[in-house]
Amino acid sequence: MSTSFTMIGGEGPDSYREHSKYQKINEAISTKLDIDFTSNLVNIADFGCSSGPNTFDAVQTIIDAVEHKYQEDTEYQVFFNDSPNNDFNTLFKTLPPTRKYFATGVPGSFFGRVLPRSSFHVGVCSYSLHFVSKVPKEIKDRDSPVWNKDIHCTGSSKEVAKLYLDQYKIDVGSFLSARAQELVPGGLLLLLGSCLPNGVQISETVVGMMIDNIGSSLNEIAKQGLIDQEKLDAFKLPIYLAHADDLKQIITDNGCYTIEVFDKISHEHGEFPLDPEYLTISFKVTVGGIVTSQFGQDAMEKTYELVKEKTQEMLPQLAKAKPGMQYLIVLRKN
Repeated sequence: MSTSFTMIGGEGPDSYREHSKYQKINEAISTKLDIDFTSNLVNIADFGCSSGPNTFDAVQTIIDAVEHKYQEDTEYQVFFNDSPNNDFNTLFKTLPPTRKYFATGVPGSFFGRVLPRSSFHVGVCSYSLHFVSKVPKEIKDRDSPVWNKDIHCTGSSKEVAKLYLDQYKIDVGSFLSARAQELVPGGLLLLLGSCLPNGVQISETVVGMMIDNIGSSLNEIAKQGLIDQEKLDAFKLPIYLAHADDLKQIITDNGCYTIEVFDKISHEHGEFPLDPEYLTISFKVTVGGIVTSQFGQDAMEKTYELVKEKTQEMLPQLAKAKPGMQYLIVLRKN
């Protein structure tokens, strides 16, 4: 994964760690994990851990479930994996002081191997599999017949969407194959994230509308001369939201796992609260790091000032958006 695909680090008001509590996992391990441990050491891995604190919630949920099921005197080792450019400093400075595990940082792209064979028992990937390792080059080339003028495929042609999907299939397949080598037989891989309900297009959702908002704001910044228009024309977000059936088919085609759970997660306040401040910050911490790496901090800040203004104007439209889908998938290694 490109080192620019990282969340905003640190501990400030715009940092990822201050706005990730919305992501929680359900306790599904106690009924699905069935391993005869050869030692009293359980290894847990978080792929795409970012800078917390959601990763700590996920890890603690796993530990609680394992302890409840096995009720043994067990030690835990946790591998925190993310891009080498991730804010590991904040991650480790904010480790829970009462944690029951030993912590290890594992920098590297999760689209490939990052751990030894058969080295972990339970893994989790929380809201990271919507990234693709690269944007198809044809989409970025103005002279290409499938050049996409937008920063994403929210309203583009079927050909552009297919190119994104083809890359997504390659990347998720690589992720699953790498984890299958690292996971012990019978071990579990938990996937949490966002996808699209079957039949719903991304342009009809809050996510798609907010991405278009970011693209529109970037173009206004370019017109003001703060960023280069040609550079913006070549800029495309390395993000793809698959339809639920496409995601399920990718897992099935991989052949390394049995799907134990494929559930929609419902949140108390809906997928996104319709609050301009919340929506602006949510997308800033997710996409702001990529925008900063391409155009600089000042351009990013000015862009998100516009995004907030436009979000206020868009509230009636956002209120009519079709819901996306938050998922929990539990896979058992065959």
